[in-house]
Amino acid sequence: MMRFLKNFSRNEFPKLGALDILKYIGPGLLVTVGFIDPGNWASNVAAGSQFGYRLLWIVTLSTVMLIFLQHNAAHLGIATGRCLSEAATEHFRPWVSRLFLASAMGAAVSTALAEILGAAIGLNMLFGLPLIPGAVITTAVVVYLLLSNNYRRIEKYIIGFVAVIGLSFIFELSLVHISWSEAARGWLVPSFPPSSVPIIMSVLGAVVMPHNLYLHSEIIQSRQWNKESESMIARQLKYEMTDTIFAMAVGWAINSAMILVAASVFHQNGVTVTDLPQAQSTLQPLLGNAASTVFAVALVFAGLSSSITAAMAGGSIFAGIFGEPFNVSDRHTRAGILTTLTGGLVIIFFLGNPFVGLIWSQIVLSIQLPWTVFGLVALTSSVAVMGKYRNGRFDRMLLIAIATIVSALNLLLLLDIFNIFKI
Repeated sequence: MMRFLKNFSRNEFPKLGALDILKYIGPGLLVTVGFIDPGNWASNVAAGSQFGYRLLWIVTLSTVMLIFLQHNAAHLGIATGRCLSEAATEHFRPWVSRLFLASAMGAAVSTALAEILGAAIGLNMLFGLPLIPGAVITTAVVVYLLLSNNYRRIEKYIIGFVAVIGLSFIFELSLVHISWSEAARGWLVPSFPPSSVPIIMSVLGAVVMPHNLYLHSEIIQSRQWNKESESMIARQLKYEMTDTIFAMAVGWAINSAMILVAASVFHQNGVTVTDLPQAQSTLQPLLGNAASTVFAVALVFAGLSSSITAAMAGGSIFAGIFGEPFNVSDRHTRAGILTTLTGGLVIIFFLGNPFVGLIWSQIVLSIQLPWTVFGLVALTSSVAVMGKYRNGRFDRMLLIAIATIVSALNLLLLLDIFNIFKI
């Protein structure tokens, strides 16, 4: 992205003071929550326990690709003052936009299912609470936080949640011995150990998620910078990139820490971990009660924060169907939030096996993701939508390449799931 790369020149990159950082950091961290959610935890723990440090490179690659896609979503919001859902309603043919956004609502519900379930698993680890009551409590807390607070306060909560998760893994890292030379090689050198392809696809597929693209475009456009001036749009595009890179770097660090801990604790002891409760129960004898408790606490916060962002995305998508921005005081936004959360919760009530529910949630996301990423690129490459801020030829080619890679890997993961579980 030529405009993106120019922002990094010495003269173009915004000079941020402390107050500027506090003012503009926030939207990206809400998006970061989406790829440090319980689904990522499961993929990362599996990667580290089975293959040690050798799959760290996929966290690096997926984060780089995510930066470009999330920047493109934010680019849409800043330049047009429309979120992805509003833009699709306005510029796609009615039947296309309805199908496009209905599938996106399905993806938001599917995401909420996994996030609520993750928090419920964490509560079960901490207090022995059964999954259904834990899921109900999680949903109730998320509904209260969303319907009783505004954007900026929610951003502060999310930043606090992310801080708890990050500090938890700093604590976990302090308890284990890390081979930093092997880790450095793992971050930079691609490796494909035998039987690792499903895990590689799972890690990548858990990073780029449809609802995050809707969410980022919504959060960034809520400031309505496009209504002020052309110079303000150009200025905010620079600040947005700073925020996006900072937030994605935080996500990269936390995802990497999960793999580092799993590699050092489980892989070194010959333990293959296949689910999160097993990871927590295995940590206890190896690192002590404090480590297993901190792991569970961080999982609860990850589930809560990602449930909030999934519901916000659902509210944005549903409101956008009616050509409206996200506003918790508006009935369409509230309907979207409640549909997303209660839809995920109701499905949990009928799950005989939570693991199967997570599998099906991944299937829905894998099917829907190509719709979202290619729809986003089509909108941001359109003169009618973006005007002079449309993607240039290089930008468009790069985004299409990234979208194709991400979509292909998600579909390969989908096929792998069907083959493994004979669905």
